[in-house]
Amino acid sequence: MGYGLMKYFIIAGEASGDLHASNLMRELKCQDSEAEFCFLGGDLMQAQGGLMVKHYCDMAFMGFVAVVKNAGTVLRNISDCKMAIVDFKPDVLILVDYPSFNLRIARFVKGNMKIPVYYYISPKIWAWKEYRIKEIKRYIDKMFTIFPFETEFYAKHNFPVEYVGNPTVDSITQRPNQQQTFKNFCSNNKLSEKPIIALLPGSRQQEISACLPRMLEAAMKFPDYQVVISGAPGNEPQYYNSVLKNNNVQIVFNQTYELLQHASATIVNSGTATLETALIGTPQVVVYHQPLGRIAYWMKDLIIKVKYISLVNLIAEKEVVKELIAHLFTVQNMTRELDQLMNNKTYRQNMLNEYAKITKTLGEAGTAKRAAMKMVEFLRK
Repeated sequence: MGYGLMKYFIIAGEASGDLHASNLMRELKCQDSEAEFCFLGGDLMQAQGGLMVKHYCDMAFMGFVAVVKNAGTVLRNISDCKMAIVDFKPDVLILVDYPSFNLRIARFVKGNMKIPVYYYISPKIWAWKEYRIKEIKRYIDKMFTIFPFETEFYAKHNFPVEYVGNPTVDSITQRPNQQQTFKNFCSNNKLSEKPIIALLPGSRQQEISACLPRMLEAAMKFPDYQVVISGAPGNEPQYYNSVLKNNNVQIVFNQTYELLQHASATIVNSGTATLETALIGTPQVVVYHQPLGRIAYWMKDLIIKVKYISLVNLIAEKEVVKELIAHLFTVQNMTRELDQLMNNKTYRQNMLNEYAKITKTLGEAGTAKRAAMKMVEFLRK
């Protein structure tokens, strides 16, 4: 392959993928000034330029029932994607997470075209659906990973990967208002100046309604603190009020990082937010609602292949933060843990020391840049 114009076909099927892929596109343009893009993705990718085949909003069907109900749309999306790839004639296909769709496209490309297939941000096959490793080994030429423990997981399956750092490190390093004082944060948001317990109940409405009432009940046991909820984009204040049942609690929108920076402790619904909380340095307790409590907890070991659910503990490879999942997710357990985080200095400091080790393990910012450099280097070989 020459050094001339290179064409990249990229597929991201959800909001987080759109963010990571847009950063990758920006860095690919720095490495390859004549880069041309065609993609399935979102507004952030669109802002980087190129031809958008489909918006992820038309692709995001969560769960078996939703997929079956929208089978016609799913099949049409796959067909349109294949056609767009054939028409665009890319030099490389880059897949971003979203495995059920992306692995089908990878199989098609490997069977019909002579181009490399790269995966940026591995599917979480180390947690469940480990059988997908067969497809990955068959259809993927290079895997660019964002968690150090994935290197060992793939090595066990004789599949070498390229660890490029973690995009959450970039987000936290570049976050706005890092110099803002506690006083300013409180006055900007019409808060009192009591210390803060932050609640991060997730972004989907079913998560919020399942988690927030219990989180709030536990946090309200500490009258010397004010409770502040991180509102997720796409959810109106009225929605939170309906879940909160007139409890007079403050909600801040679009300021999750600022809220975490100024909070004394936080209760976090499991997800990327647990890692963001650790990198900012806020003591936390992680929760996760599962219907059927004890039964779900017992079945977890049959389905999930990892010992922990929070990214913090997975990266540390030990329990750094308490995980209260299924039947352990109770007001009493959260209250006990918040008390430890805020009043037991040794316990609190140990957690912060472990956070510092995790930050070191993940490495420097510049994830998308490293991935782009490696991709262009491999393509030019």
